[in-house]
Amino acid sequence: MSGERIKETVKQAYGQAALRVLAGERGSCCGTGPGSGGCDPVSSNLYAAAETAVLPEGAVLASLGCGNPTALADLHEGETVLDLGSGGGIDVLLSAQRVGPTGKAYGLDMTDEMLTLAREHQRQAGAPNVEFLKGEIEHIPLPDASVDVIVSNCVINLSADKRQVLRDAFRVLKPGGRLAVSDVVVRGEVPANLRRSMELWVGCIAGALEEEEYKRLLAAAGFVSIGIEPTRIYAFEDARAVLAGTGLDAEALAREVKGRIMGAFIRARKPA
Repeated sequence: MSGERIKETVKQAYGQAALRVLAGERGSCCGTGPGSGGCDPVSSNLYAAAETAVLPEGAVLASLGCGNPTALADLHEGETVLDLGSGGGIDVLLSAQRVGPTGKAYGLDMTDEMLTLAREHQRQAGAPNVEFLKGEIEHIPLPDASVDVIVSNCVINLSADKRQVLRDAFRVLKPGGRLAVSDVVVRGEVPANLRRSMELWVGCIAGALEEEEYKRLLAAAGFVSIGIEPTRIYAFEDARAVLAGTGLDAEALAREVKGRIMGAFIRARKPA
């Protein structure tokens, strides 16, 4: 499948998810439609109640991630943070709280509907140290060496050119800067028909990198101190729920992929 087709499918699905949130509904995991069954195993129970209590309700409803990168990124007062694929803005707003008024939190998204949603959440939250940018994560619209920390939540796997995403992330990080992202990662091989499924690509499974390949691409981009830490390994019931409604044999495929698909926290650093 072509990179442009993947990009347009992802953009359309996330735009629809934003419109659902604007209508007062909860977004479905990674843009998959209602009834897919794929949301709860991936996106449920990722944020503490104390975190979500201080955020606009819509930002919580629009959360489509697979982790909580801002809780693991060790952000500090005064730092500049960039969220790749910021969606409804939940991780940007949490980052902005952690870096404080002397810091800055950028959100980058390619979907107009999500940017509209995120800017409304910024207004509701009263977050002057936040800025949402339109653009693609393969071509970040920021200068070289301008960011202390890059976070992302279940978005890098959606790109058809992950090598370029990591190269450009490396470019915009300051020397000594950190990459701290949540993503879906695969351990070992998964069935070819699952890899070919466009619906599952949008749903964050088909495009997920294999664990060792992720490490190789990070190293090739220049990163050091690379680590991948599982945060949620999907069991058989989780895999079956993710695969339901895709037109594939969910029962048989779930048995093949159980334990091989995980939400993970990926750490890396740009040399000082």
